[in-house]
Amino acid sequence: MADKHFDANQETIEAPTPVPLGGSTDRLRDAARKLVNVVEGSTPHLSNETRDVLRVRLFAASVLFFLGFFAFEIRWIFVTDNLVSNWLFWVHGTVTLVMALMALLMWRAKDISLAKLRLAELVIFADPAIYFLVLSQQALQRAANLDEGAHLPVIVAPWMMLIFTYALFIPNNWQRAAAVLVPMGLAPIGVILLQHFQCSGFQECAATPEFDSYTSEQAMIMILNVAIAVVGVHLINLMRRQAFAAKQLGQYRLKQKLGSGGMGEVYLAEHQMMKRPCAIKLIKPEKAGDPKVMARFEREVRMTAKLSHWNSIDIFDYGNTADGTFYYVMEYLPGHNIGELVDQGGALPPARAVYLMKQVCAALAEAHGIGLVHRDIKPANIFCAYRGGEFDVAKLLDFGLAKPTVKSDETQLTQEGSITGSPLFMAPEQATGERDADARSDIYSLGAVLFFMLTGRPPFMYDNAMRVIVAHVSEDAPLVREFAVDIPLELEEIVMRCLEKDADDRFQDVASLRAALNDVPLADDWTSALASEWWNCKACPQRKAMAAAAVEEAAV
Repeated sequence: MADKHFDANQETIEAPTPVPLGGSTDRLRDAARKLVNVVEGSTPHLSNETRDVLRVRLFAASVLFFLGFFAFEIRWIFVTDNLVSNWLFWVHGTVTLVMALMALLMWRAKDISLAKLRLAELVIFADPAIYFLVLSQQALQRAANLDEGAHLPVIVAPWMMLIFTYALFIPNNWQRAAAVLVPMGLAPIGVILLQHFQCSGFQECAATPEFDSYTSEQAMIMILNVAIAVVGVHLINLMRRQAFAAKQLGQYRLKQKLGSGGMGEVYLAEHQMMKRPCAIKLIKPEKAGDPKVMARFEREVRMTAKLSHWNSIDIFDYGNTADGTFYYVMEYLPGHNIGELVDQGGALPPARAVYLMKQVCAALAEAHGIGLVHRDIKPANIFCAYRGGEFDVAKLLDFGLAKPTVKSDETQLTQEGSITGSPLFMAPEQATGERDADARSDIYSLGAVLFFMLTGRPPFMYDNAMRVIVAHVSEDAPLVREFAVDIPLELEEIVMRCLEKDADDRFQDVASLRAALNDVPLADDWTSALASEWWNCKACPQRKAMAAAAVEEAAV
């Protein structure tokens, strides 16, 4: 069976954090810039990806620095007397406070620019570096002032921590990393030499052979650590670029996952040259080894590409990568599918349900006219989108289970006797597999979806998929009025006729169904203007942002 989850909306959407929006186009555009990033940062330099990674890494580094400095601040309290007069304790506390403030800034600054992030990077690493300079100088000063003679301390430990934290956390190329790490490596050596020239006690120590050994040892430790860190940065950056390249499909850059379905996963993407947002469907990796699945995937593309109706989704491109990943590129649809509309706001008003269903009928009329039966009509495959300056444009998606009604080699791609479709909305003949599905099978599914739109539930609701399938075959569908008392009687009759068990008793084509919907007496009309008002007032914020992106794109 095509579906494993038996909810009406079978798409999984990863949505960004909602924000409050007003009703104006300008506010929609502002939301689009914040929530749907489809243009910025897709250059080969990974600028946008670097910005996002850098903010997270700087947050992590500042938190770790804060925890480390705070722990040593607590230690100071227990091991040091006269803290009030100990200026180094207060310097340490200042560094701790700065790290806390930087962590808070990185946590809250979601849309900070790359330039400001680089400035934050400077603060987060320069502040401890300055403190370590003072700490190293003080350690050497204390050693020089000991009565029993100078004891040369190992001062490179905090610098090693700083060097490797920078190398591991900050996305960089090796040249920029070297420009930062080399001064870090030279700093403790510089402190040793500076102390030698300025402190008489340390000069006496420097006259001994041990000083040369000490200095060379510290220098070699730092040189080796800097070299390892720079090479590590280069390798990490190389892996980042390889991961970035892996997210490229030809001229398309994958941005974020939008959802998943029976045949594959859908991503928001961008054409690198045209900077046009689009949606890319990828076949699931675990199915890549099945030749029949591959053939069905390609057939979906070819069949959908034949459709030119306004209410069918447009296919832009198709291809495969060197590793065998198949994909096709389609128009990016800002909006909700029918399942999401009902889940969010309950059953739709009869006028809106009819308005959308008539558009779906128009799209199916073209498909049926060239011999295609969809066979997987369900709420998740009917999208309510913003297109061409209009809201509530219905788009019929996913012809992955479509089957030609004319004989060809491709008709063997679906195994004979197998059950295809969504259990909650499939026709009885699809459930039994006793005969081939035809246009009237799609009409049954349209009736089941219309039932769902008007009542907020599918015709048959059971926990077990097999019971749902059996119900489609053997149980009479409940009357729409049992769940929605205010719908016109004529509309209920249309739904119930679509849901007839015998295909001969249904509407025989979608044109007849559409004509019947046109004749339904409705208390109110649903128009594009009413749809626009609904979007401004009731649509969820992230979907408003998607629509805003389309508004902005159309205005360019």
